Amino acid sequence: MISYYWPPSGGAGVQRWLKFCKYLRKFGWEPIIYTAENAEYPVIDSSLEREIPDGIQVIKQPIWEPYLLYKRFTGKKKDSRVVSGFLDEKGKKGLTQKLSLWIRGNLFIPDARRFWIAPSIKYLLNWIQENHVDAIVSTGPPHSMHLIAKALHEKTGIPWLADFRDPWVNIDFAADLQMSGHARKRNEKLEKEVLDSCSQVVVVGDFMAEEFRSKTANKIDVITNGYDPADFQVEIPEFLLNEKDVFSIVHTGSINDRRNHPAFWQAIQQMCSENREFSSRLKIRFIGKNDASVRRSILEFELENYTEFIDYLPHNQIIAYQKTASVLYLSINNYGASQSGFFSPKATLTGKLFEYLAAQRPILMQGPADSQAAQVISQNPANRIIGFDDTSSIKSALADLFAARNEDKNVEADERFSRITLTGELAALLDGIAQKENGK
Repeated sequence: MISYYWPPSGGAGVQRWLKFCKYLRKFGWEPIIYTAENAEYPVIDSSLEREIPDGIQVIKQPIWEPYLLYKRFTGKKKDSRVVSGFLDEKGKKGLTQKLSLWIRGNLFIPDARRFWIAPSIKYLLNWIQENHVDAIVSTGPPHSMHLIAKALHEKTGIPWLADFRDPWVNIDFAADLQMSGHARKRNEKLEKEVLDSCSQVVVVGDFMAEEFRSKTANKIDVITNGYDPADFQVEIPEFLLNEKDVFSIVHTGSINDRRNHPAFWQAIQQMCSENREFSSRLKIRFIGKNDASVRRSILEFELENYTEFIDYLPHNQIIAYQKTASVLYLSINNYGASQSGFFSPKATLTGKLFEYLAAQRPILMQGPADSQAAQVISQNPANRIIGFDDTSSIKSALADLFAARNEDKNVEADERFSRITLTGELAALLDGIAQKENGK
């Protein structure tokens, strides 16, 4: 299993395959992990190392990344971390940062980990000659991982499953990279080669599957992100248990400028002005990195006295906040349509959504009503979906949620999205490609 993200990496990128590897042994597969030894992770969460199964083999090799050059170029300290998702915490995105994005989009194809491809291929070909492997898995982004797997597959004949946690050419921040026509065509060519040559494609949602089926005749299956039932057996801190009179709106994870929707904060401000009880009970909690635009919005709409910013917490502590929230806020990126017409907000289906479901608290999602995320959460009437800019509907949803804050809505977790169930689906696909290859 080839993955750039692996503990002690924190954040969203590590969760999917850490959980798959945690449960694969139940279904007859022994995962072997290949990852970077000195990766430039945006966040560190050492608590996730406890999730790694005992005795699992983790192979690490050094990686060279251009982030030291990037830090020098943009004036960042050598030991600072490069935040992912084009999130600007200080609100100082100047010419140098814009130029660095252009360099990223046009020179580092498919991504800044491209320099790890050749040495990884050389190392793993030698390793495979001395060790038996039944299948290869690559997960992206970064999509350089797929190019490593592609070469191994072509040179060894070992079946290969390519897992896409996000799109490639049409990833939601593609427009920010300012790719030239040449750079876009190179990415399209690499994407097409991966989709056509692997034994099996896996994506996280139906809309992404629809996009990829327009590009390849290869088999594409959907295995969504999910939640780990074991994560939710946490002890709730006493101070959270004592907040019975608090109406807490909680967001976990990062919010970049495209996920910061001013209409939401404006609606809350108006609710505070119009409803004294609402304002007396309100607490807004952000857990994770946030763009400077979020803090500006909080100040603009005079919500700073209601708001708590927590930069980062270990994953197990985040679960406690999710389970005790009055409302879990899910903000979808508001990106425009891509050159090919693929509209990212409709396809977004984050791992956080499924953890929100497992927390069994009402969800307030801000995004397209015809999106796949909306399809998932609308199955429970306790949840609400609001548009990006409709202040009146936002206020109405908040009023409903506030009025029902003490009601038992019986928001039940869906077993279809359990990481154990999903790992069984993955193992069945691995069984299939391994048997097909052996049948040859």
